[in-house]
Amino acid sequence: MIWTIVISVIVVVLVIILLAASIKVVKQYEQGVVLRFGRLVGTRMPGLRFIIPIVDVMHKVSLRIVTMPIQSQGIITRDNVSVGVSAVAYYRVVDPVKSVIAIENVGAAIEQIAQTTLRKVVGQHALDETLAETDILNVNIREILDVQTVDWGVAVTLVELKDILLPDSMKRAMAKQAEAEREKRAKIIAAEGESLAAAALGDASDTMMAHPLALQLRNLQTLVDIGVDKNTLVVFPAPLMSTIGELGTFLARETAASIEHAGGGTQGDAVVSTHPSGPHTVPEAV
Repeated sequence: MIWTIVISVIVVVLVIILLAASIKVVKQYEQGVVLRFGRLVGTRMPGLRFIIPIVDVMHKVSLRIVTMPIQSQGIITRDNVSVGVSAVAYYRVVDPVKSVIAIENVGAAIEQIAQTTLRKVVGQHALDETLAETDILNVNIREILDVQTVDWGVAVTLVELKDILLPDSMKRAMAKQAEAEREKRAKIIAAEGESLAAAALGDASDTMMAHPLALQLRNLQTLVDIGVDKNTLVVFPAPLMSTIGELGTFLARETAASIEHAGGGTQGDAVVSTHPSGPHTVPEAV
């Protein structure tokens, strides 16, 4: 009687264990690949699935996109500059059967092939191309990985260069180059401004020569602008030669008038006057 009870308990426990081993739950983002005695018998879709214990083995494969960081790689570019390049790759399994049958560890395999592909692609480009044409490098790396991983049932959806580490000496050289480029652009812009200003001043001078009063009006406007600041001393430029000529004429006229006024009652005397054109004799008073 006791042995019967013990055997019954053992049988019940074995049945429970076998039943638990036969029940499998496949999540929505997974597919199950079933092998029976080592041979492929098919896949199992998401949900509650049953397999034959001991006989069947189920490998669950995730179909979600996997983010895989690519560690920084020491790479020598085409122009012999040593840089450290790190990236990130995104891939997903599109054929669960191939990902189980064709390769042992698909994640490790993609990581290794991604590192070697990154080193190969970046090494074929110069440093300036690597820094400026990252989109092209990303596409090239992804296309090469797609060709390599298509037999593994994996599709690489995206590859992005994450960081490019440069030597300190190269950073200083690039900073000097950028500074020189900015100075060149500044000098070019200043020269273009001077050229435009000179052309505008030439047009203005032609206008003032055609209209002499325009210069006087401009001088008056300058005086008005200076007077706003309430300055006590104003230095105002004027046409030098014409001003000297007008001043000489004025002084000669005033001198002649004063001499004529002083000797107005004396006859027979000639008054000598100075003039910018030379001394001349003033007729004697009547």
